[in-house]
Amino acid sequence: MADLLYTIYPWVKSLHIMAVISWMAGLFYLPRLFVYHVEKAQAVEGAERIFFEMEEKLLRVIMRPAIIVAWVCGLIMVFTPGIVGWDWSWPWVKGAAVIAMTWFHHWLMARRKDFLNGQNKLTGRQYRLMNEVPTVLMVIIVLSVVLKF
Repeated sequence: MADLLYTIYPWVKSLHIMAVISWMAGLFYLPRLFVYHVEKAQAVEGAERIFFEMEEKLLRVIMRPAIIVAWVCGLIMVFTPGIVGWDWSWPWVKGAAVIAMTWFHHWLMARRKDFLNGQNKLTGRQYRLMNEVPTVLMVIIVLSVVLKF
């Protein structure tokens, strides 16, 4: 079994990186869509319906598959013997940041439901600020993996 894991490891790692890139693209874009949804949807007839469709497709077609593949491949790599030394701090830091990023993903899904139910209470400025969350988490994840602190 270990031989198989080492054989497929580069493929799993490549798939993980591609999935994370796709996931991050969605995490950056969805809050920006929310900004425009809040600030522009009422200005044009039918625009709100277009925002609903764009947000739903981004979540369903890009972000959901990407988060699943990123997590599955990440867990395969974590459980490949000899890859992660749990006595180091970087895997714990990365893990905490990935969990925070996953929470943020779910927070965004909840905000979309607020829009659908006509219960959004956040402003464009608040969504702009929340758009920085995945950036901070990405910096923590990349630095922890590359620098292995």
